[in-house]
Order: sequence, then C-alpha cells, then structure tokens
Amino acid sequence: MLCCLISKTGGEVKIGGYDVGNDGDSLKIRKMIGLVPDNVGLYDELSAYENLDFYGRLYECAQPQRQENIERFLRMMGLWDEKDQPVAEFSKGMKQKIALARALAHNPDLLFFDEPTANLDPESAKAVRDLIVELKQQGKTIFLNTHNLDEAQRICDRVGIINTRLLAVNTPAQLKNSVWGSRTVIQLEQVNDRILAAIRNLQPKSLAAEGNTVFVDVADPLKENPEVVRAIVSAGGGVQFITERSPDLEETYLRIVRGTK
Repeated sequence: MLCCLISKTGGEVKIGGYDVGNDGDSLKIRKMIGLVPDNVGLYDELSAYENLDFYGRLYECAQPQRQENIERFLRMMGLWDEKDQPVAEFSKGMKQKIALARALAHNPDLLFFDEPTANLDPESAKAVRDLIVELKQQGKTIFLNTHNLDEAQRICDRVGIINTRLLAVNTPAQLKNSVWGSRTVIQLEQVNDRILAAIRNLQPKSLAAEGNTVFVDVADPLKENPEVVRAIVSAGGGVQFITERSPDLEETYLRIVRGTK
C-alpha cells in the first residue's frame, strides 16, 4: 500500500507530502522510493547490468549517475565481473543482490526492504546490513520487514511488533526495558547475609541470589548500580564483574505476542 502497488483499505497516509491512494500522487511517490520485494521480479533474459539500467531509466535517472550507481552497487555486491551474464543463470542469493542494487540505483530517499538478507551467505548479509546502516547515516528513511530479530535489533532505530495488528513500537532498548525492566547481574567472590542486607537497605525493586551471583532489579541503572557496588564493598564483598541482563529482541517479541493472546 505504501508503495502504491495496491489500493489502501482505509485511513490516511502521506509520503513526502503526497497522499497514498491519490491517483495523481501515486507516480510521484513511486519515484521517491526503492523497493526490495519478497519476489525479486527480475528479467531473466537480461544481464545484471541491463536489468539495473532498465529500471534506472524507468526512474529517469540521468545516464552518468545511473552508470556510476550501477557499477558502485554491483561492485559492492561482488557481482561486477558477472554484470554481462543473464540473471537466469544466477543463484537466489545473486538475484537478491541484484534486487538490492535495483532499489538503490536511482538514489531514492525512502526504501522498503522485505527480508533483504534472505538467501544471502553470511559475508553478503553483513555487507547488506552495513549498507543499510550507511544509508541510514545519509538520512534515508528505511522500512525493514524481517523475521530476523537479531538483525532488527542491530540496525533498526525503532521496531514495530506486528501480530495481526501493531502491538508495540519503540526503540529496541525501550521495548526490552518495557517488558523486562533493568536487571543488574553482579558476580561476587562470596555472597553472605551481610552483603545482601546492605543491598536491601538501598530498597531495590527486587533482589535475588544464586550461588555467588546477585541479581538486582533497579529503576535507574546509571544512578543505582554505583550505589549497589559501594554497598557491597562496604559490607566486605569482592566484586568480580558486573553486567546488565539484556534479553534479546526475540525473547521480548515472544513475551509481547504471548501477552496479547
């Protein structure tokens, strides 16, 4: 819908000041965006270079800029040497790389990526993630649809969790904190009642111990963690290390989705 490929079901959306659903604005919106769909949709009989040149011309990208962009992205994807081969001979991963290059060839301000690292080997997937971060730093707006929550956690500024409807949206850190809170994990040389009593005097949200490890839930880690460490040391405790329990985005996603059922 946002790419103006199907009619909207309801509501109002503006992209760059243009109305999604307005026939007069649809072409203007399409010129602003780059899309990597689930089905790459390339012309198999054309070479990699010809595919990218064809779409670049459709986007009315000037020839010098088009040629520069095509070479840049094909080299980035490691496909410059195969530029004259028909894409029918390419693997799924190679076609995915061409689809990424196609979305970027006209230098759009807004990008929609649907599983952009699907079918890619680890090295190529990292190159794509690095490219997304670079594009983000250039000020481009990127919508990333992915089931790879580790990938979303690493590169996204904001994450929306959808299960039939939008359940939550926030930064990855704030999403995790809203579900789990902040828990400090402290490994000690030895845990005793005196140390635990010293921590309780600070009135943390919760306190638990397992072996020589202490778990403290705090509201403000930057303020409270130093106080906890000082209390432990004053009580004669030896701190070996301190860290923050940080559930990943996958655990957070499951907690949010199961909590709405």
